[in-house]
Amino acid sequence: MSQPETVVAWRLFSYNWVLIGLMGLVCVVAVPLVGFSVKATSLIWPITVCGAYTLFAYYKRRKESDPLVVFVLGSTGQILLIPLFMTPLTYVAATFNLPFKDVGLNAIDQALGLDWFSYFNFIYGHHALLVCAVWSYAMINWQTFGVPVILGMAHRYQRLQEFTLAFGLALIITAFISIFVPAMGTYDLLNYLPDPEIFTPSAYVDYLRVQPLIRAGHLRELDLWSLIGIVTFPSFHAATAVLYLWAFWGVKWFRLIAAPMNGAMILATPLVGGHYFIDVFAGIAVAVVSILLARQIAEFVLSVSGSELISISRTTGPVVGASRD
Repeated sequence: MSQPETVVAWRLFSYNWVLIGLMGLVCVVAVPLVGFSVKATSLIWPITVCGAYTLFAYYKRRKESDPLVVFVLGSTGQILLIPLFMTPLTYVAATFNLPFKDVGLNAIDQALGLDWFSYFNFIYGHHALLVCAVWSYAMINWQTFGVPVILGMAHRYQRLQEFTLAFGLALIITAFISIFVPAMGTYDLLNYLPDPEIFTPSAYVDYLRVQPLIRAGHLRELDLWSLIGIVTFPSFHAATAVLYLWAFWGVKWFRLIAAPMNGAMILATPLVGGHYFIDVFAGIAVAVVSILLARQIAEFVLSVSGSELISISRTTGPVVGASRD
């Protein structure tokens, strides 16, 4: 792993541990501080899986293996660790119990000329669109594994590390904002749930069950296997769709797949996630800010690593940074 591109990527990979370590530290301190405990048995598999990915990546690097294997494994481990630490912190954020902002969020939608019920009825009345929306919303899960694989295959190692950093920053920003803008979502405000024989927004139904329990203090033991997204504003689904699209945009042959896939995920978010349209716009803004911050941090890492990279480039060729596409 002596090529300039891999040196830059590995340096960024190492810096990413600083952010992940801080997330873990805050999680370890904040979770018990507000009265939560974590079910001990639920820690075993997540830590084992993340640890196995990461340790095998470091082992392969010591053996001077193909950087594709190293970065795919290592980055997957990091990307899985980020929600492992941050999802409990969204539960911590909910304990601040600030007043719900649903009326204000819905008023913003109305001021923008966007009617959630009309949007719902249009998709709900077209079965093919409804099925597409449900499948598109679930794309958030498998793309977590797809990003390391696709970017690794394309040798876009630096872009992969920037994505990991941006992903972590987006979750931090989202959790922080959710403290001040808690909401129950559109279905609750409008006092409506669709016919379960036709469509059930299952993730949202779980949210309706969990959020009041947290705020009332009745849910205080966290099972890491059953934690769900409990943030309405901003929409992290919308944020991740933009992050995925940006990550995949660096691989030209995958753009025609990534664009409609993540575009559909954004369009599905108001319906399946029970989000206001302003939640989606805010999530997109969070993603843009996170990407810009990640790129700035990457530039900083490049600047402090300059002498090492210049030395390598004299023997291997010019330094290859991430393209600005």
